Amino acid sequence: MKIFSLQENLKQGLALVSHVAGKNINLPILNNVLIKAGAGKIRLMATNLEIGIISTVRGKIETEGAFTVNAKIISDCVGLLSNKKIELNQTNNDLAVSCENYQVKIKGQSAEEFPLIPEVDRKNYFSAQAGAVKGAISQVIFATLLSEARLELSGVLFVFSGNSLTIVATDSYRLAEKKIQIKSNNEEEKRVIVPAKTLQELLRVLSVNLDDEVEENNKEIKFYLSDNQILFIYGSTELVSRLVEGQYPDYQQIIPTTSKTKIIIDRQELIRAVKIASLFSKTGINDINLDFPLSKNQVVVSSISGQTGENITKLEAKVTGDENSLVVNYRYLLEGLSNVEKEMIKIEVIDGNTPCLVRPEQDESYLYIIMPIKQ
Repeated sequence: MKIFSLQENLKQGLALVSHVAGKNINLPILNNVLIKAGAGKIRLMATNLEIGIISTVRGKIETEGAFTVNAKIISDCVGLLSNKKIELNQTNNDLAVSCENYQVKIKGQSAEEFPLIPEVDRKNYFSAQAGAVKGAISQVIFATLLSEARLELSGVLFVFSGNSLTIVATDSYRLAEKKIQIKSNNEEEKRVIVPAKTLQELLRVLSVNLDDEVEENNKEIKFYLSDNQILFIYGSTELVSRLVEGQYPDYQQIIPTTSKTKIIIDRQELIRAVKIASLFSKTGINDINLDFPLSKNQVVVSSISGQTGENITKLEAKVTGDENSLVVNYRYLLEGLSNVEKEMIKIEVIDGNTPCLVRPEQDESYLYIIMPIKQ
């Protein structure tokens, strides 16, 4: 194998794929990146057996072939070279990297030992604006369960239905849901659970400013589904992942459909008051009180701790309905408030024992639910 490519192209491609190649003691080849030159394409591949990633980089192929080298070493090496043309030349068990007056030889392994990255059928697809997908995942992923005690809750639910994609995450204490518009050549509804780690990798891919071909495609991302895999294609990068098996809980039954008290309040003001109240919440419980006194158009945020002291903050708000109050975990509330994109938010409360609903004012596409701390 002998190929030429610009340093910036190789650097970007390696940065995308080398993150998936981990530190695997049992199967050392998984620490490598596969460089494959053939059919007019230079492709960089990495996998950890759960996620596979392929990045196609521009360059010239003099001799076709495939070889694997340690992902971190080649990524660091290429990153340190000057922004000029790089030659990669495989000789026996080495990969020679040459650029101007720099010459490096990296020990490698045969491509035959590298695991296959699964192929996903590309007949039926869904597509959406990459910016909308990135925003939607960011707005829900924080609510996933961090342990794998309940495997289905450690992933994020994707519901493809007609021209709508609903993305949901919950850890059973709070829940976030976001809806975005998509295009599809398939009318059938699909429900899949995507691992949170895969989506963190996808966010990384979407954060890299990919080349001109993405501009030409108007920055679209495409999704393809098989029985147990999902494939994301964005520009010259493909990310394929296993899906989480299992049944996602029927979360819609916990979304309140009525409320006794409705509050419209400035998001930043509430965030500031919650942060102050957090200083006086009880360690391990993280409790703060939210009170909505009758006909005062106020939200009273307070907390009290035997160790640190107490505080009360009164905020102006538009409050309609009954007098009400609830106790919530300030961390859960802050994470929800931080992911609402509008400056004015709407809070809907039934009582102190039922889930409280937070959403942007005049925007039905996002909602966040917190279970109160029962007294």
